[in-house]
Amino acid sequence: MASKSNVYAGVAGYVGRADQQGTVGVFTRGAETGRWEHSLADQETYTVNIHPTDPNVVFAGTADGVYRSTDRGKTFQRTNFPDKGIQIWSFLVDANDRKLIYAGGSPISMYRSEDTGETWRKLPDPGMPDRAVMPFACRVMRMAQHPAKPGTIFAALEVNGVMRTTDGGESWSDCSSDLIRLAQQPHLKSKIVSDTYNEGMLDGHAIAISPADPDKVIVAVRMGLFETGDGGKTWQDMEVGRFSPTTYGRDIKVSPQDGSTLYAALSVAASSKDGAIYRSTDKGST
Repeated sequence: MASKSNVYAGVAGYVGRADQQGTVGVFTRGAETGRWEHSLADQETYTVNIHPTDPNVVFAGTADGVYRSTDRGKTFQRTNFPDKGIQIWSFLVDANDRKLIYAGGSPISMYRSEDTGETWRKLPDPGMPDRAVMPFACRVMRMAQHPAKPGTIFAALEVNGVMRTTDGGESWSDCSSDLIRLAQQPHLKSKIVSDTYNEGMLDGHAIAISPADPDKVIVAVRMGLFETGDGGKTWQDMEVGRFSPTTYGRDIKVSPQDGSTLYAALSVAASSKDGAIYRSTDKGST
């Protein structure tokens, strides 16, 4: 009997360790079986996204654009993607038009498909300034769409803060100036590999919007979880350290069943063996 659900893993290899070579790509397995199949073997893969209304369609963000499966991850083919050698780190499927897909790239760039990922168009350059010179090109790590205004999308950037579009990605505005203001506080300064102590507050890993509070945006950065209620003009520290001994914001997700329930992945540092999942049932208050 065929498995009803699949699990996917995207593997990108070792960061900054040329001496360590591993197997990369996309691995697929039935949720009830114990066996992983190596279904995309020749491309580093940074993200895997299952289409929300058609589980046969699976997107892989790779070191060479977008690959797509139409058979639940058994096989992947490179899509009609306009550029070679662009890393894709994130996907967003439009909540209203399920054929409309956004892909976030590295260096910071945005692509859009209007045919469920078969063909892609590069959108205008977001024009974000380089604020922290890193040993890698900055990337669009995650996107979140306003539940009532589908043209409004926020994107978390590693390492460059947050940007926002209100016209479906045709133009972008910078939402990072207040993150930099917060980075002047001693406990929010962090510098690992760049030339600025703003690095930690600009180190965006994930971003989320809850339909229970659609004008509040939460970003997970190295220094914790921060929220805005005014479209990114100002940001407030959610002070997740009140509840967790580790505050390095790795991920923030809204439950698809209950908009008041949030999940946060918190760790100690960029590379560590400690971390935990925290859950809030009151939109992040506790």
